[in-house]
Amino acid sequence: METVTLNNGVTMPILGLGVFQVPDPQVCEQAVLDAFNAGYRLIDTAEAYGNEESVGSAFAKSGLKRDEVFITSKIWVSNFGYERTKAAFERSLKRFGMDYLDLVLLHQSLSDYYGSWRALTDLYKEGKICAIGVSNFYPERLADLCMNAEIKPMVNQIENHPYFQRETDLEVAQHFGVQVEAWGPFAEGGRGIWQEPILTEIAAARGKSVAQVILRWNIQRSVVVIPKSTHRERIEENIDVFDFQLTDDEMARIAMLDTGRSTIIDHHDWHVAEALNQHRI
Repeated sequence: METVTLNNGVTMPILGLGVFQVPDPQVCEQAVLDAFNAGYRLIDTAEAYGNEESVGSAFAKSGLKRDEVFITSKIWVSNFGYERTKAAFERSLKRFGMDYLDLVLLHQSLSDYYGSWRALTDLYKEGKICAIGVSNFYPERLADLCMNAEIKPMVNQIENHPYFQRETDLEVAQHFGVQVEAWGPFAEGGRGIWQEPILTEIAAARGKSVAQVILRWNIQRSVVVIPKSTHRERIEENIDVFDFQLTDDEMARIAMLDTGRSTIIDHHDWHVAEALNQHRI
């Protein structure tokens, strides 16, 4: 497993398992156990996913030591604001059955995220969180927070895949020393990504799957990736990406796929902002 070093010196695996849209407790727990058995050490969830307890249960059954795993969760918009965020974090910690979390993110750049950021900052200072960050922050929001917060985010988790490559986001993150992490690295299977000619040709030439090529592409851009799967074979396949290297030409060909637009959720759409603010957990 390769790693990245965050701006506070914390080491984070560059590839992990995401458990978005895995609400069934047994299915989630088994997926996390399969991931641990395959060599994963980074697990990404959120209070909005409703499966923090399953992740905690899988860890408890894994036999791994706490410092051998990297557990990420996120605070949802309805719990933004200083006091609500601190209370939400304590509830999450109890659901995990853990004494601390490795990384906690603000799930959206909405509502009172400055109040929530102050709460995460204090929890970080108290040693209850090893690293703090944000999710779905576009360049202007990330730059603003970095310029005005006492402590800059360590991570920005964003939609990032061959059809939405986020080069400006990567540029801004690098400028401020923020690590980019990709959710939805397979575009959630949209736009016929599994049949995309450029990707299938590279995969065939490499003796790899399209999924492995996509993950390797982002890893070579120094982007952390958290592919989701509940199937053991795919979980094992997704981590088998450290034995090959894409050439500059292959990277350039994949770069041609960028549409510059989201294929999953457009956070610039005011209807999206309204819906996210209205979603309560």
